[in-house]
Amino acid sequence: MKRLHLAGVVAAAAFVILAPFITGNGFHLKVLFMIGVNYLAAVGLNVLVNHTGQKSLGHAGLFAVGAYTAALLTTRFEWSPWLAFAASGVTAGVFGALVALPALRVAGPALAMVTIGFGIVIEKIVSEWQDVFGGQAGIYGVVSPSVGGTDFGPREWVWFTGALCLVAHLAVRSLLRGKHGRAFRAVSHAEIAAESVGVSVYRVKVLAFVVSAITCGFAGALVAQQNQYINSDFITFGLSIFFLLIVLFGGSSPAGPLLGAILLTLLDAFLARWPHIQHFTYGLLLLFALYLMRDGLSGAIGALARKVVPSLGVPPALPTAVGDWQLRAGEVASPDRPLLEARGLRKAYGGVVPVNRVDLDLRTGHIHSLIGPNGAGKTTLINLLSGIVAPDEGSVVFNGRPLAGLAPNRVCRLGLGRTFQNLKLFVDMTVLENVEVGLHAHLDAGMWHTLWATRTAVREEHEARDEALRILDFLDLRDKANERAGSLPYGLQRRLEIARALATHPRLLLLDEPAAGLNPQETGDLIDVIGRIRDRGITILLIEHHMDLVMKISDHVIVLDRGEKIAEGPPSEVQRNPRVIRAYLGDDDAAEDDLPPGIATAGGHG
Repeated sequence: MKRLHLAGVVAAAAFVILAPFITGNGFHLKVLFMIGVNYLAAVGLNVLVNHTGQKSLGHAGLFAVGAYTAALLTTRFEWSPWLAFAASGVTAGVFGALVALPALRVAGPALAMVTIGFGIVIEKIVSEWQDVFGGQAGIYGVVSPSVGGTDFGPREWVWFTGALCLVAHLAVRSLLRGKHGRAFRAVSHAEIAAESVGVSVYRVKVLAFVVSAITCGFAGALVAQQNQYINSDFITFGLSIFFLLIVLFGGSSPAGPLLGAILLTLLDAFLARWPHIQHFTYGLLLLFALYLMRDGLSGAIGALARKVVPSLGVPPALPTAVGDWQLRAGEVASPDRPLLEARGLRKAYGGVVPVNRVDLDLRTGHIHSLIGPNGAGKTTLINLLSGIVAPDEGSVVFNGRPLAGLAPNRVCRLGLGRTFQNLKLFVDMTVLENVEVGLHAHLDAGMWHTLWATRTAVREEHEARDEALRILDFLDLRDKANERAGSLPYGLQRRLEIARALATHPRLLLLDEPAAGLNPQETGDLIDVIGRIRDRGITILLIEHHMDLVMKISDHVIVLDRGEKIAEGPPSEVQRNPRVIRAYLGDDDAAEDDLPPGIATAGGHG
């Protein structure tokens, strides 16, 4: 695949260099220039839409920010056109952040409406503010870049824009192949799961929005400087729809924005004489892309290519020996010491109180089990401990640190990992990628290193891959590393979720019904897995309905009923506790045979 990509880049560069020599037709060169402009706008928007799962209908406003920044700096302040061009991307990125910070606290249709509002406000400002932006007349005399005192002509604009597109492609491709790209896709698949493994969902969304804003701002500056003129006619709502259509029609792969830009720019040029047909056609294409080509044209072509040439779908070979997985030295806690203390935890939803003034003490090196009838409040308690739900009252101190007010990703980074009662895998990512997302908080390479694939970033990616493989080896999932997570059998999906949680290097691992849906053989394997995890120095809090499993592996059992803690202690004591028996049966005189396995009457077996 690397060779195929390199061949594609070389072919694209050769085309950009040779095309202006093949044709001197001004219209053809303008179409090539506009393909580059539209690609530049779409390549960043692809990160936001197809990889992070956020929809924006206001990127025409960011295009305008870039265009008017270049125009004002060169006409009013006499900046160098090169500096003005660079400033256009920076300014658009700043505006993108200012829009994203409040807008990304909402999602779905609300986010789309916020971005529409931004685009409309920008359009109104530049069309109505005569003194600054020239109103509907616009700004004339925008200065074009020049080399050796000679302004760019049509050929130079194609070369310059093509070079920018190649650089943008390589940078964005590198970004998507690294830790940020995995975080983007994780957020798109399951936000709560991404938070639980140390990914700040909000920061990831803002980063994706800023990336899309920067490339869109550069696209706007190109248009303003090439035309040496800009007005509000360039930045209608239809432009936002056009950019979104390029991204959806092209698909999520790195080649998607290019395919979409080529086809839709050519179609736009062809239909320009029939505006009424133009908008109708775009609507049809948008529906077609949304409902019939879920991953766009590039996805359809890729699937066809893999059928015709199966070797294209073969993943790269993985290292054969990567060693044994261990917690990092600084994360292994001394045994039998206080690790988590919860006091007076309470959570109410109206008149329902699933957790009512619960105290909890967990000690290092132990397997603690949390049991109780259905609806006892067990999962709510786990959500309170992991930061997914904020308590109405009470406090949690973990490893000496209060957790009050911390987001789930911050709680995870302190060393508290978890799985979920209902599986929350990143189903369209591979098994290996799921575990690598769990390592996100332990990877230090910043945005700059990731964008340009520096030696630091490449080395860290190799180390992350090797550690993820060690975790998969530890849980006997190595042979599934390149398979899609959603394609695994249910029992292996459960184990993969544990593997992803282990990648966060937890001191305390919260397992929410890990045996749910498993057959007896898989349950037996799970008992072995939990024991091996404890042997690595990880403390475990287990929610489980399989009482045989609980009684076999637990050092300490806590029982909830109707949101209150009714008993705790060693398994042999808890299973004979009268309050526990009443909680499960609701009848003191019930027969012992009616009890869940492992729960005995006071006179029964221990």
